[in-house]
Amino acid sequence: MISLAGRDILHSWGKFVFTGVGLGLLIGATLTMAGVYRGMVDDARVLLDSSGADLWVVQKDTLGPYAEPSSVRDDVYRAILGMPGVSRAANVTYLTMQVRQGEKDVRVMVVGFEPDAPGAPGHLIAGRRITRSHHEAVVDEKTGFRLGERIRIRRQEYTVVGLTRRMVSSGGDPMIFIPLRDAQEAQFLKDNEAIANERERTAANPALNRPGVPGLLEAIQASQTSSRSVNAVLVRVEAGQDAEAVAAPIRRWKHLEAYTRAQMEEILVAKLIATSARQISMFLVILAVVSAAIVAFIIYTMTLGKIREIAVLKLIGTRSRTIAGMILQQALGLGLIGFVVGKISSALWAPFFPKHVLLLPADAVRSLAALMVICAVASILAIRAALRVDPATAVGG
Repeated sequence: MISLAGRDILHSWGKFVFTGVGLGLLIGATLTMAGVYRGMVDDARVLLDSSGADLWVVQKDTLGPYAEPSSVRDDVYRAILGMPGVSRAANVTYLTMQVRQGEKDVRVMVVGFEPDAPGAPGHLIAGRRITRSHHEAVVDEKTGFRLGERIRIRRQEYTVVGLTRRMVSSGGDPMIFIPLRDAQEAQFLKDNEAIANERERTAANPALNRPGVPGLLEAIQASQTSSRSVNAVLVRVEAGQDAEAVAAPIRRWKHLEAYTRAQMEEILVAKLIATSARQISMFLVILAVVSAAIVAFIIYTMTLGKIREIAVLKLIGTRSRTIAGMILQQALGLGLIGFVVGKISSALWAPFFPKHVLLLPADAVRSLAALMVICAVASILAIRAALRVDPATAVGG
């Protein structure tokens, strides 16, 4: 049986190999789609890991700083810091925006953080950490910025002093880290022209210039040029403490929402990525159906092309099981060639994707098993056609 299948493959090896390569490119696309989903999940976990937090304290009745807008006062962290089980607490802001890099725009997440606190950038691959309270930035290498370059964020320019790697948002956007005060201005304050217009409107309001309310006008104008809001407070619990036990009193007494690491991961994966996951799943199903159709068509065509040879085999007494095994082995061989080509091609083009593509060995093993099943099922039509061949065809002309 092995000899028959091998001889037949060698007889038409060109068609067989080229078909396997075409199938392999399709399988490579399938593996890449699975890698895109794995990359999205990995980006979400990297985001949580890089924050260095055990708890995310955010505005009540919101899903936190990554899934939807959240705004809390920047003095809340002091009250949280004094609660039992809390080791560290720090303010942080997140702002997704476009920044200019040379001749192109780059979509980034701007992170405002406090030095040596949760939310600060992790290890650097080049440069140094931020040492000044204003106008310095640490960026992920995916932004394309280099040490010493300047970045314009809203009204201010920042000098790149450090580079990081794999510091990305849940959507795969590279991060730019700047001091918290600068980030608050960038996110919550209006531009200069808007502030000037607002001051003119405020000064023209007669209700704010009454003798009975001294200082009110000045207070309002001062509030227009300062911000006391952040997106979240990152909390690190003491060693041995249960994060949920620390979060419960924060929810009860501080009228805020607090999420543990597991809850925040559930939000990112089950809510933010859920739609993309379903869409990728639909693509994988379609690609599987197309792969099965291609294998079935090719094997069926190859079988019809050697009807006389099959009739001769039957005439000399070859068992139907042997003939069926020969066709099945050809289908499985086609699948193996396709898998090897697909695995190599997906590994070659994955680094060129704009977002992270994570190719896991476990996914490759599952894909190989599924491909073998698909090839076996796809060969059934050709086997049925071969078994219906009349031995008289060998001598009937």
